[in-house]
Amino acid sequence: MTTATSARALDHPAREEIRLEGVLHALSDAVRLRIVSEMAREGTALSCSFFDLPVTKSTTTHHFRVLRESGVIRQGYQGTAKLNALRRDDLDALFPGLLDSVLAAAEAQVARLNS
Repeated sequence: MTTATSARALDHPAREEIRLEGVLHALSDAVRLRIVSEMAREGTALSCSFFDLPVTKSTTTHHFRVLRESGVIRQGYQGTAKLNALRRDDLDALFPGLLDSVLAAAEAQVARLNS
């Protein structure tokens, strides 16, 4: 795992440290899957405040930490904002088609539940 160099630096697993079971665990939660879906749809780094989630701020922080520690997202500070970016290149290189399949399945589920 990369080591934080300052109080504002965050630890992220290196590409070779990302494990399939960790990614699947991170994506198995509805709130985290919603975060990842929105990040994929936007295609750019987003601040934590972008997301309107049905959970408390401390629970939101937990969900972002799980996503970061599993290697699904990369977090970094820009000024006072913490930005979140999907690690699509890393995930696609390690697990080809996984992210697209999970996101497509999540989208189909939402459509099915809303019909």
